Amino acid sequence: MANKSWLNKNDFPFESHYFELPIGRMHYIVEGEGMPIVFVHGNPGWSYEFRKTVLALRKETRCIAADHIGFGLSDKPPHWDYIPRKHAENFAAFIGHFNFDKFILVVNDWGGPIGISYAIDHPDSIYHLVITNSWMWSVKHDMYYRLFSSFAGGPIGRFLIKNFNFFGRVIIKACFADTKNFSRALYAHLENKSDRKGCWTFPKHIIASSDWLDSLWNNRQRLAGIPLTMIWGVKDIAFREKEFNFWINSFPIHTVLKLENAGHYPHEEAPDAFIDQLRKSIT
Repeated sequence: MANKSWLNKNDFPFESHYFELPIGRMHYIVEGEGMPIVFVHGNPGWSYEFRKTVLALRKETRCIAADHIGFGLSDKPPHWDYIPRKHAENFAAFIGHFNFDKFILVVNDWGGPIGISYAIDHPDSIYHLVITNSWMWSVKHDMYYRLFSSFAGGPIGRFLIKNFNFFGRVIIKACFADTKNFSRALYAHLENKSDRKGCWTFPKHIIASSDWLDSLWNNRQRLAGIPLTMIWGVKDIAFREKEFNFWINSFPIHTVLKLENAGHYPHEEAPDAFIDQLRKSIT
């Protein structure tokens, strides 16, 4: 693992691996044996956010968590465009090199559309889909998201994120039900101003990638045969009861776990409940 002063290796005691992409190296961890379970993070996270789950499950399953290009210990090329659709293409290439027969897919935040894009294209590969505080449809007509995207993805948000790591320091911290569970390492990987392009691109694409999100939603029937579990932090300000209900009303959900004292990151704020539910998805 690279020597990063901001990273406590006791918290993240994993061997680093790298997958070569045309635009840079994608960092990932792979631990354990058995049924593969793949974790897909959002903005501004990285594989670190799944450390508790990986440590708990690596004796039972094969846990894989990658860092999107521009995040974590992956390369952060300054001239790449960081469009979510291209992150999805990177993820598809990454998963393809494992040649899995079946695997469990766990997604959060932007990891939802990025990971579910793969599931739509390869439904027979998904043993179980676990969705936690995410979405996969256009929100261009929702004023709540339009205003957020305009601010965080506009000139002011870009300035604040680029110069002060504002998305991690302020916005994501506000998405926690209890800030004592918030770890600086969730955003500290974006050490320098030049590292943060991916972080300030994602908010803009909440609206700018509406056509791509529409395309995912229009192909949602391809997920119909996949067992689906929802693990939802109720006190999330990013994805609200409205989004939770939209999932519930749109899909036959196999299992629903609502966590009343968790926000955007159930795997960080309620790890025991999160891990117990994942164990049920494995069998």
